[in-house]
Amino acid sequence: MAKKLVLAEKPSVGRDIAKVLNCHQKGNGFFEGSNYIVTWALGHLVTLADPEAYDGKYASWRIEDLPMLPSPLKLEVIKKTGPQFKTVKTQILRNDVSEIVIATDAGREGELVARWIIEKIGTKKPIKRLWISSVTDKAIREGFDHLKDGRAYESLYASAASRSAADWYVGINATRALTCKYNAQLSCGRVQTPTLAMLAHRELEIKNFQPKHYYGISANTKDLKLTWFDAKSNSSQTFDSGKIDTLITQLRNQTAQITNVDKTLKKTYAPALYDLTELQRDANHRFGFSAKETLNIMQKLYEQHKVLTYPRTDSRYLSADLVDTLKDRLKACGVGPYTALAFRISKGPIKAGKHFVDDSKVSDHHAIIPTEERFLLNNLNPEERKIYDLVVKRFLAVLLPPFEYEQTSIVAKIGSESFRAKGKRILQNGWKEAYENVFEEEDIEDGMKEQLLPALQKGDSLSVQNLNKTSGVTAPPPLFTEGTLLTAMEKPAKFMAVSNQEYAKILGETGGIGTVATRADIIEKLLGSFLIEKKGKAIQITSKGKQLLSLVPEDLKSPALTANWEKQLEQIAKGTLSKDVFIGNMMGYAQTVVSEIKGSEAKFKHDNLTREKCPDCGKYLLEVNGKKGKMLVCQDRECGYRKGVSRVTNARCPNCHKKMELRGEGEQQIFVCPCGHKEKMEAFKKRRENAAPKTSMQDVKKYLAEQNKDVETLSPLAEALLKLKL
Repeated sequence: MAKKLVLAEKPSVGRDIAKVLNCHQKGNGFFEGSNYIVTWALGHLVTLADPEAYDGKYASWRIEDLPMLPSPLKLEVIKKTGPQFKTVKTQILRNDVSEIVIATDAGREGELVARWIIEKIGTKKPIKRLWISSVTDKAIREGFDHLKDGRAYESLYASAASRSAADWYVGINATRALTCKYNAQLSCGRVQTPTLAMLAHRELEIKNFQPKHYYGISANTKDLKLTWFDAKSNSSQTFDSGKIDTLITQLRNQTAQITNVDKTLKKTYAPALYDLTELQRDANHRFGFSAKETLNIMQKLYEQHKVLTYPRTDSRYLSADLVDTLKDRLKACGVGPYTALAFRISKGPIKAGKHFVDDSKVSDHHAIIPTEERFLLNNLNPEERKIYDLVVKRFLAVLLPPFEYEQTSIVAKIGSESFRAKGKRILQNGWKEAYENVFEEEDIEDGMKEQLLPALQKGDSLSVQNLNKTSGVTAPPPLFTEGTLLTAMEKPAKFMAVSNQEYAKILGETGGIGTVATRADIIEKLLGSFLIEKKGKAIQITSKGKQLLSLVPEDLKSPALTANWEKQLEQIAKGTLSKDVFIGNMMGYAQTVVSEIKGSEAKFKHDNLTREKCPDCGKYLLEVNGKKGKMLVCQDRECGYRKGVSRVTNARCPNCHKKMELRGEGEQQIFVCPCGHKEKMEAFKKRRENAAPKTSMQDVKKYLAEQNKDVETLSPLAEALLKLKL
């Protein structure tokens, strides 16, 4: 009997699909049943071949060998995951397998994972596509009941392959050219370089900013506070200090005459549902999570716990066909603190308003919302709870009525000058109930806070108790955080000088630079290559990053260029642009970039050289700020030596409880806190030993795992902890 081969992206999803399809016979890297065989990739099993696969001379980096423009590009099996590729190949080529069902993530990158595997194997067996937004049993069953023809996704594959080819031709050639030309580890790319340019642009704005003092007047009566405003400009601020002093002198001892009382009924709808970028922004702002951390947590909530829908979405709306499922989703998420509100909403009719249901604003995937899967909140760790809480509250909020209030605006005259006050009377809390009637929003407009206003009518007179001169200083734009940098990547025209209206339009249409799925990785890559660094929550460009921008061709720094490429990739996905035409253009552009770099007379200088020599090659080491602390790295790109100097640890200061930094080596290591506290390793050990009854070996293992995440070698702190007897 012929069987269908199902190819999932990860083992966890493969197991879920196998359970639904009754594939209970376990093999090495697959499950089998009477009708289906379910196997999986481990992320990518196949990738584009390295340059040396085309010519042995490319194994050495030489500028005279550039540009490298092999065509077509070859695929190769990733050695690390080679055994699983063999398993997938064996199962696909079985004589009793008549059809392949692609069940990788429903998106451009997921399509590429599966298609590259199939292309490398060389099979021509028919393809079907499973396209689902959650991996609950119900979603999987419904998805298999409505499998799509694989041919409908050929253009999506072409778009994904074109993106990879562009990154190979432009990224590898430009990176090798820069690295060879300046003998330094320099990398650039179609997304990371414009992102770097935005950081540099922001720092230049801050550097050139000239602060100005501004002034105003507040008038206090018995029952309210009035704020002066210029009747001509409508502004409550002026840079003319003398003008304010003169006005206060003129207006002193005069009464305030109410000239206008305006009451307006207003209502606001809940903020739109989350897409990945908005969720990453909120999680960074509220919890300090990096974009990558939020994505990783979302993946677990989607794949492992199955309580939230597909994370890599750029839509903040739902399609109309989901409306009938909303009550089931309310039941599923109506647990713990959400029980009462979810139950109350589910008892009434669901009003699918345009503020959250709009088919025209949903592309491949709808907004992130809860699934219909019932679960226990206690199964989530604290980080997962925080992300789940954000999504559920936003989901409940859009299903509630609008927030309604009566806005009262008062205008008064003191002498010939105008003053005003604003107040708000809440009529219906509406969606704010999802946030326990507390929602972070600016309650200040034109320098005025909302206040409880007394009953006033036009013509009333108020005694002015005092007039006060107010003042402030204009502030420069703030440094980027991960959250605000994501915003800049999504809307780069607002953060850089993009004078060309056509380019600005393209940036708007394509959703900025990068995609929701890649932006977190781009930020991580910039941090990992020491082109940017974190100082607290703020992200700053390093000297190396600034120099890199002075070395790369001008248009490669422009967000408009990469947005234009992204638009062409969308056209390929829609079948309106040829893949071959796009790749041909990328090869030509790579040639231009290499030529510009070769002909440049610019210089690169390491300004972070130390006097310590590399133990492997003898060259002076560079001091850099890595993700977890200071490091010494060899300036020679071929050497690759690196050593930790200091690390921000999870060890807390006994005084202020902030995370301490660990410096030094061996028994000379010392913990240092920003508050000034210092503690030698010996003292730290004793303190940990005294706390041992409260600490389990599992706690220590978790602590060590956190310390060594993304680090190749065990830190001195970890080595010290391993010796403790807990």
